[in-house]
Amino acid sequence: MEFGLIEAIRARTGAGRRDVVLGIGDDAALLDVPAGQQLVACTDTLVEGVHFLRGTAPEDLGWKSLAVNLSDLAAMGAQPAWAMLALTLPAADADFVEGFATGFAELARARDVALVGGDTTQGPLTITVTALGCVPHGAALTRAGARIGHDVFVTGTLGDAAGALRKMLVRDDVPAALRARLDRPEPRVRAGLALRSLASACIDVSDGLAADLGHACTASGVGAELELGALPLSADLCAAFDGETCRGFALAGGDDYELCFTAPESSADAILAACANVNLRVTRIGRVVAGSGVRVLDAAGRVVDVPHAGWEHFAP
Repeated sequence: MEFGLIEAIRARTGAGRRDVVLGIGDDAALLDVPAGQQLVACTDTLVEGVHFLRGTAPEDLGWKSLAVNLSDLAAMGAQPAWAMLALTLPAADADFVEGFATGFAELARARDVALVGGDTTQGPLTITVTALGCVPHGAALTRAGARIGHDVFVTGTLGDAAGALRKMLVRDDVPAALRARLDRPEPRVRAGLALRSLASACIDVSDGLAADLGHACTASGVGAELELGALPLSADLCAAFDGETCRGFALAGGDDYELCFTAPESSADAILAACANVNLRVTRIGRVVAGSGVRVLDAAGRVVDVPHAGWEHFAP
């Protein structure tokens, strides 16, 4: 069982990548980073009862554990290449391992990601994935490039995953489209690559739009104003909740894994075209301003309270 999970996933990822000199089976992996490229690395951990509900399908956990990391790479404008997995299981469970491996490998194949190592241990169900990718020297997107006067954009729609979770917690029927956004988020890798030469700053929306944009503002030394009426909401979310609840989910619900980015006004047409080329909706939702923090304005220009600050570990 010690090596069964890693081997099961490796076997499902196909022939692998030529840049994997030495993968699973040794003390560490050897990887060839292409000339002129920088290595981009990120790690995320999912804990049962904190990041996902008990009873979540193992196939969905496999997919999501990789997806949340690929979303971080997308926000940097990086091309995913490799991943490593550390899995802690309460007990040996062949069915769970099989399902998890299937979901993980499904996304890995779709994004040409090779699993190159990992570890398995016993304990509370915890999943840690490290993803690595490449970006041309000096071309990475960061949180620190927003400038006063730049526009603020977001891909896709916001609040769907939070809406699904709310339905699940009150034991209500969950619309399939919302549940899919929670269990199987689509990392916006192609959008990140397309925005690399257009965006000035970028962050993925994992802890809630207001909180994550706030991180980018802090890194850039600026503030931001968002237009409440511009927040992109899906028809499925709007059919399931009232407007105020939907906007609250969009601002602070988290688990969206969309890209929030800034760019000069002159780049707007190119941004729309780039996102259209990858079949992804993009919406201008505000602007970068002097000061600090994120303010949300209604149609009359009045400041609206954000329901809460977004997800934060160790919050009181």
